Amino acid sequence: MFTTRPELAGTHGMVASTHWLASAAGMAVLEDGGNAFDAAVAAGFVLQVVEPHLNGPGGEVPALFATAEDPRPRALCGQGPAPAGATIRHYRDDLGLDLVPGTGFLATTVPGAWDGWLLLLRDHGTKSLRDVLGYAIGYARSGFPAVERITSTIDTVRDLFTEHWPTSADLWLTGGAAPRPGELIRNPALADTWERLLTEAESAGAGREAQLDAARRAWSRGFVAEAVDKFVRTPHRDNSGRDHAGVLTAQDMADFEAGYEDALAVDLPGGWTLAKFGIWTQGPVLAQQLRILEGLTDRVRYVDGIADADTVHVAVEAAKLAFADREAFYGDAADPRVLADLLSRDYAAQRRDLVGQQASWQLRPGSPGGRTAHLPAHVAEGRGASGQVEGAGVGEPTVAPTGESRGDTVHVDVVDRWGNMVSATPSGGWLQSSPTIPELGFCLGSRAQMFWLDEGLPNSLAPGKRPRITLSPSLALRGGEPVLAFGTPGGDQQDQWQLCFWLAHVHGGLNLQEAIDSPAWHTGAFPSSFYPRTWEPGRLVAESRLGAERLAELRRRGHDVLDAGPWSLGRLSAVSRDPETGVLRAAANARGAQGYAAGR
Repeated sequence: MFTTRPELAGTHGMVASTHWLASAAGMAVLEDGGNAFDAAVAAGFVLQVVEPHLNGPGGEVPALFATAEDPRPRALCGQGPAPAGATIRHYRDDLGLDLVPGTGFLATTVPGAWDGWLLLLRDHGTKSLRDVLGYAIGYARSGFPAVERITSTIDTVRDLFTEHWPTSADLWLTGGAAPRPGELIRNPALADTWERLLTEAESAGAGREAQLDAARRAWSRGFVAEAVDKFVRTPHRDNSGRDHAGVLTAQDMADFEAGYEDALAVDLPGGWTLAKFGIWTQGPVLAQQLRILEGLTDRVRYVDGIADADTVHVAVEAAKLAFADREAFYGDAADPRVLADLLSRDYAAQRRDLVGQQASWQLRPGSPGGRTAHLPAHVAEGRGASGQVEGAGVGEPTVAPTGESRGDTVHVDVVDRWGNMVSATPSGGWLQSSPTIPELGFCLGSRAQMFWLDEGLPNSLAPGKRPRITLSPSLALRGGEPVLAFGTPGGDQQDQWQLCFWLAHVHGGLNLQEAIDSPAWHTGAFPSSFYPRTWEPGRLVAESRLGAERLAELRRRGHDVLDAGPWSLGRLSAVSRDPETGVLRAAANARGAQGYAAGR
């Protein structure tokens, strides 16, 4: 099996992320005596600076973790809910919208990343806020080299910035031009915001926890919330083609606190347990796919590190069934009992019987526990089917000139020598999601675009509800011990590319780097979570390294195959720990020449 890099191995600590500077910052914290939580928070804040087209301070952070003292996986929810003013009546009746826009102030949920990261640091880290935030402040103040995707993203939305979002143009354009790849980018306003938060934190006294709580209050009840409240009152253009003011208020921010919840834990063959977020997120869909494939493992085969055509076929058909159920049954207002039915082996067997020798071109939600599937009108009426958004990239995040983005996010995994393990998929607040708030140096997120404007659905827009996010970090245990943390950006593709990784690593016997490098695939045969909610029945996107014969066989089986090129799908990273030997391992995606692992 060809690999781009070695799988790292050591005993001190491992960090793997979607950007080398974040991995380096996390490793520096581990070298300074910090634990995995300290390192993850430091890396997370650096990612907000160096991948601003993929996440930012105004976004959110879901993370799964296990501690050295308690191996039971827990979930950190740093996802803010819909504001009090975000009602279906306002959006549909007052504003005449059928979908929540993918950009602008109406798509904003309460920012959750700051409170989420600081809660995790307070409860499980050891370092001060200044210790972990200093790396990000340094890059914001002194500059960091732009990767090519920053340049292409800003180029794509340049007209939107110059014509409608002047504060974003002021920050991201120089003389009307985007920064060149490799050019240093600085964001002094963001550095000033963080320094002010630090000052307010340290005024609370010498106690680490008191300082962190003071910093949380300074964000949600202080100058940050005040600036947000004031700025969103001014209407700005969104991709509905009109100017709209926001509904987010300072009170919404004051009312939100990040929190913890139990992780979903699903037992799998071979002594494995997969931990994911619950039914309000996309997370259970990976477990559903694996449940369906339990009875098809004799058809999962790898030759020289590459899946054969039948492996891809059954995996794609399982994904279609699981994601159809996602559309009908997942959401923050879902019946909490539906999850057990969706993941039961009896239900998986029913769904498995639908996996034939030919590709399905239908959206087929099931009836878990005898329930009737109710789909949004947009889906039931076939609106968006076979549609595409103009933009750049197939496997990389896709950005349209009007700002809507699909699959834009980052990921970081950390394991330390004590056995603490973290997997986080921060996102939101992309530079192209909404206008920059000039005095803060960042913009707000657009996660509310994932709600539906139909009444009575599990994922209907409602004040205080969380959108059904695609963000989906993963932890895995073996014999009850945490051994693996992994994840990827990619929106709706996250739990498909993670399936590729799982099959290659667990069933194909490939090591972490080989499994990440192995050719990947996904299907677009279900509604996108991102505006304008399009999908392509029958579509199978695959890397050409699968081989011409395999792609031809998949076409023969009825798949609408799109060759995405040799290295284009997924941005996975992973870390692992052997509980018996204490050996730590790490790997990161080479696609895009950006993700790196670090460790020793």
